[in-house]
Amino acid sequence: MRRSTQHGAALLTAMIIVTLIASLAAGMVWQQYRAVQIEAADRARAQSTWILQGALDWARLILQEDAKQNRNKAVDHLGEPWAVPLAEARLSTFLAADRNAASPDDGPEAFLSGSIEDAQGRYNLRSLLGGAKVPELEQRVLERLCNQVNAPPGTASVIIAGLRAAFPAPASSASGPDAGASAPVSESGPLRPAGLDQLSWFGLDAATLARLQPYLVLLPKPTPVNLNTAPREVIAALFDGVDLASAERLVQGRKGKPLLAISDAAAYLPASVQIEAGRASVDSSFFIVTGRLRLEERQLEQRSLIERQGLNMVVLARERINQLLER
Repeated sequence: MRRSTQHGAALLTAMIIVTLIASLAAGMVWQQYRAVQIEAADRARAQSTWILQGALDWARLILQEDAKQNRNKAVDHLGEPWAVPLAEARLSTFLAADRNAASPDDGPEAFLSGSIEDAQGRYNLRSLLGGAKVPELEQRVLERLCNQVNAPPGTASVIIAGLRAAFPAPASSASGPDAGASAPVSESGPLRPAGLDQLSWFGLDAATLARLQPYLVLLPKPTPVNLNTAPREVIAALFDGVDLASAERLVQGRKGKPLLAISDAAAYLPASVQIEAGRASVDSSFFIVTGRLRLEERQLEQRSLIERQGLNMVVLARERINQLLER
């Protein structure tokens, strides 16, 4: 009886040892698997960053070449190379000319696309700032834009109140054009939005912001609207006495012949409309560069705000959005 008990205890001990060894081995395999996953994710993140940085540098070269073309006469319109979006293409097609590049079948499927958009084709909310009071004309512009996109009633008032609180006018300068950009940050005031997405801090919902996105922008300083690139909604809202039909005539007319001066727009707009040089232009300095990299089930998007200062392209802001695509 005693011998059977010893054999049972030895068997139980052996089973416990085997269980412990199996648990330790499973834990080591899991840790190794997680380490490989983390390393692969870090490598993919680094590769994506370099690819999108290359796309941004490419866009800067395109804008620099456009600046060289415009040395004699600064005109930016939608018929120029920078305005042509890059359709989604497999990344290996860009490497086909490189004989030393790996085979297209060697890595995961990666697709690159992008676009360059004229930021001055939108209405700049910075025009509402800087003075002791909001200019009545600029307030009407924002109200007309909000009405055109069917934004909820009071949206313009919410935006104006939020911006005026975040960018208070300095007491020493009631009407300086750059006052809103240079005013000191208040410690007790609300945070200053850096882009249109952050207007949600003022209580605007995502649907309202999505409607306003194609027509509004918040740039570091006041800028005129480029009549060669602005949509009809922005042109109609920019001037008193201009309806969507007149703005559409301008949009259709500039397709055949871009505006070389703001006075050329008078041929498409009512005779009573006054076009001020400080509020409208035919050239631009600010551009939004968007690069998208689709890698397997994920898409990484990078949006950059560029200011063109002569032949120098300065990146003012950069935002990255990582999305998990649905299968």
